[in-house]
Amino acid sequence: MTHRLPATSRRLRLGGMALLLVLAGSILPATAAPADSARTPVAATVEEQRLTRDAPQEILRRSGFDTFAPRFERALQRSRSYAAAERTAARHGSALWQRAVDRAQGRGPATGDLSRGDDRPLYWARLALSRELRGWEPSFALDDHQRRALHTALETSSRGQNDIHFPGRGQAKRVLVTGFDPFTLDRDTRIGNPSGASALALDGTLVRTAAGPARIETAVFPVRWADFTEGTVERALARHLPHLDLFTTVSQGRQGRFDVERTNGAWRGGFPDNENAAITGTVPVTDPGTQPQWTSTTLPYRQLAEVDTGRFPVYDNTEVTEIPAGRAQPVTRPHGPTPGSAARAGGGGDYLSNEIAYRVTLLRDRLKLPNLPGGHLHTPVLEFGAENTHPGTGAVTDPDFERNRSDIVRQVRELVRTAVAAAG
Repeated sequence: MTHRLPATSRRLRLGGMALLLVLAGSILPATAAPADSARTPVAATVEEQRLTRDAPQEILRRSGFDTFAPRFERALQRSRSYAAAERTAARHGSALWQRAVDRAQGRGPATGDLSRGDDRPLYWARLALSRELRGWEPSFALDDHQRRALHTALETSSRGQNDIHFPGRGQAKRVLVTGFDPFTLDRDTRIGNPSGASALALDGTLVRTAAGPARIETAVFPVRWADFTEGTVERALARHLPHLDLFTTVSQGRQGRFDVERTNGAWRGGFPDNENAAITGTVPVTDPGTQPQWTSTTLPYRQLAEVDTGRFPVYDNTEVTEIPAGRAQPVTRPHGPTPGSAARAGGGGDYLSNEIAYRVTLLRDRLKLPNLPGGHLHTPVLEFGAENTHPGTGAVTDPDFERNRSDIVRQVRELVRTAVAAAG
């Protein structure tokens, strides 16, 4: 999988809350109005329907994560009010996230013979919980707005978005790292995402750097255009950015290399997401009249490209695709955009990896945090072994696959350490 496809929680202190909400509100898209009438549960989503395939079932069984959905279903049946159901969704989502983190970091039982660092059990188990919730028929009235809210509670809690907690100022540097779900799953349902695996391995960890200790908190985001349109990134991260020392969004990129993406573009290229939705156009944010075509990294890209951090080379990627001012056709620029141009692809392409980088760096700029180091990091593609490359018939894991993921995750950690030290 690659996000470089076609170029074509803690509450804020009351004293600062009002200002932050005003600033964040300038980028948050509007949400849909609640429905007035109750309705029956809907069919499983495109993502949820993939659960019936052999590979997801094997991944769930061999990780022990096949037990989460039945427990969640029983808890839902015991819920006698919306408030109880909301608590159930949030509690089970949080338990799923914490179990995935603990498993990745060697805590608790291994529960199965898949390697502990595997990010795929979290993805498929979340979908299994979501499918149970979607098909649940409660004993009380539940309208569309409430049902969506229950799914939001499950989504945010099972992605670590409600579990971002940093120590007090001065105890350690505060670093936020984000990852993504697996995707292109119709091509191969065995696919994993090393950015998601990195998020699980790094969440809540402390790393020692030349600039002092750094606490890393992480979250994972969906590969769905609609969620980004609805502001999932800004809602999850806006309250944390003013308190950070560094952030990096992470996704899977090219084969055999890391890229530090210098420039992010305000354009969606339309490659299908995990719901098979394809959307093309300007990245939708509020206050579009002040929306720039480009945003830039403030990560220490030169140091990241120069320091030996692991097996894979790291590149300072300056390439973009633009429509130059006064022209109609897109061109590729190896050294960044020209004045007045319209974005057609950032260094990270025109998919959701580019979009999360664009949104978070735009949020950084709109919150007036010019000295906050942040940007996007693309990992190498997570590949299976040479003899295990047949989608639908190959094994769900092999020694090369495990080694590749472990090496990528280890290098992400070292790149974060290097970035913190270089930022000072």
